[in-house]
Amino acid sequence: MNKNKIILISTAAAICAAILSFSSCSSKKDTKKITFALDWTPNTNHTGLYVAREKGFFAEEGLEVEIVQPSDGGAEIMIATGRAQFGVGFQDSIAPALAQSEEIPVIAVGALLQHNTSGLISLKEKGIDRPKALEGKTYATWESQVELTTIKQLMEGDGGDFSKIKLIPTSVYDIVAALNTNIDCVWIYYAWDGIKLQIDGYETNYLDFGKINPVFDYYTPILISRTEFLKKEPETARAFMKALRRGYEFAIDNPEEAAEILCKCAPELDRTLVFASQKWIGDYYKADAKKWGYIEPERWNRFYRWLNESSLMPGTLPENKGFTNDFLN
Repeated sequence: MNKNKIILISTAAAICAAILSFSSCSSKKDTKKITFALDWTPNTNHTGLYVAREKGFFAEEGLEVEIVQPSDGGAEIMIATGRAQFGVGFQDSIAPALAQSEEIPVIAVGALLQHNTSGLISLKEKGIDRPKALEGKTYATWESQVELTTIKQLMEGDGGDFSKIKLIPTSVYDIVAALNTNIDCVWIYYAWDGIKLQIDGYETNYLDFGKINPVFDYYTPILISRTEFLKKEPETARAFMKALRRGYEFAIDNPEEAAEILCKCAPELDRTLVFASQKWIGDYYKADAKKWGYIEPERWNRFYRWLNESSLMPGTLPENKGFTNDFLN
């Protein structure tokens, strides 16, 4: 090999090394930090998030994701004030802000579950097998207008009298303990508290809101983000959503491994409950939607029309207000 070829090859090698070094440094420099605010303590609603982080899906998109517990004001306030870029919210809880003239800068960018898995649960011995049967029974309420009007409509739709239900203002942190007191009925998310009661051997009656009245098959929980962040960094948002989608699709296909990942990330959780809940909830991550995270406009609007008709908001909620599917891959 002549001297010129040696010099040429050496020069090319040096350029390649420089490019690789620059790319490596750029990759580290360009890593985007994302703060994600949960709505509560870790549970199987959040499994895809932890899977995406532990499996390196976020890292592959150049993202470093920190998962934090919500502040007193909840994930919505953290996002509105710029302390988090993404978080967990609920279609009903963001509605009041969207109906005001000066709304908070928060928008839903995806559905964590495709159907409402919440409803009223009671011990079977209480005989609450239909909404009308709530007459004369005690219910633990957090005294929300939307909450109480929902129950009122469900009862009246079944011929019941809402004035006959006994409301007990209280927060329920332990479903088993609560139903063994003077409380007959509690509003729960079945994937967690309902499965917990099953594991503990309790026979229950469950009033599934979405199946009783399609109006109440709204989106809960949802993935929310800050509108200003989405405008400034749309590609970062799309990269986050792409990795998160992979996390939830992995959890759908591999429920046991996904449950193991959640237990690893949140070792304080009851393993038996996590595995049983993961098996149950997997069918709701995507369900009948054309793709994970998709928000169907008619279902979203149907619930907000009901809020308008019930005069539950400080203003009127327009059609297609508060959500976008633009960041789904």
